[in-house]
Amino acid sequence: MTTDDTFYLPAEWQPQSGIQLTWPHQETDWHPYLDDIQHTYIELAKAITTHELLLVVAPQTEPIRQQLEAHLDATHCARIRYCACPTNDTWARDHGALTLMSKTHPQLLDFRFNGWGEKFEAGFDNAITRHLCAQQILHGTYEDCNDFVLEGGSIESDGQGTILTTSHCLLAPHRNQPLTRDALTQQLLNRFHAKRVLWLDHGTLEGDDTDGHIDTTVRFAPNDTLLYICCNNPADSHYADFQALEQQLHTLRTLEGKPYQLIPLPFPDPIYYEGERLPATYANFLVINGAVIYPTYNQPHNDRLACEALQRAFPDREMLPVDSRIIIRQHGSIHCLTMQYPTGVLR
Repeated sequence: MTTDDTFYLPAEWQPQSGIQLTWPHQETDWHPYLDDIQHTYIELAKAITTHELLLVVAPQTEPIRQQLEAHLDATHCARIRYCACPTNDTWARDHGALTLMSKTHPQLLDFRFNGWGEKFEAGFDNAITRHLCAQQILHGTYEDCNDFVLEGGSIESDGQGTILTTSHCLLAPHRNQPLTRDALTQQLLNRFHAKRVLWLDHGTLEGDDTDGHIDTTVRFAPNDTLLYICCNNPADSHYADFQALEQQLHTLRTLEGKPYQLIPLPFPDPIYYEGERLPATYANFLVINGAVIYPTYNQPHNDRLACEALQRAFPDREMLPVDSRIIIRQHGSIHCLTMQYPTGVLR
């Protein structure tokens, strides 16, 4: 097929205007430990506003404004924008707009979010992007893509026309049946003006609600690099699946036909909450202007190895750790909670 090079899906490390956080509140599943997760959000807000703008979305924004003003200095607070609208939950990665860029203007793609295959109520969250565009908080051409179910965490872009995804997520029930893998490939090529789609068939974390989002296992980095979580413990239940993932990564080639540079991330030691193993992962980091915000799990050795691997992939960026043990109780991490907007979208 021919591709339209006017628009493209940027890589996360390309220049950004800001980050969206959809704030936890009493009516979300965070309510049993709301104070703890809000503390984590304040840490994220501080890290983000050190480098760029922050958009806070919540049903009631004034209490959040007061909370942030009590913990952040005036310079950081001046970089925060607010939008009040109804929300079901907090996973901005999956209900936020996916932004295409061109030489002239951004295009905001609003895909349908249905609670990861109708597992959870998501009607309010699916309407958030429409609210943001209608209130002119996000700037760009709005494109209604609600005829297609797609979560931001299910795809990765290298900014050069390659989309990376997983078969176990996009082919999971209650997404886009009866579309086949070939038909889904065509959808991704057309909607993102991409050149190709690379599919991975292995690497699913226990406790994951998303059916295997790519941003929990494998991430693009500059210079044809793939960061991936590597399980080297034969006693771990993930071992066989993630060994198969690593083998598949070795078979992938760049657009120029060269092997990718592969940088392994450590596999966190098992973390349990109320008897359930949680999907802890170091792949769920967020790249922002000048920094990488990455999850830690109070595992000094693994946390250090993760930082070293990320610094190798992003040598010119500051490493900002955020304790993510509370976040993973709801089966996500830092990248899942956030959505970046390229230059010009958030002002």
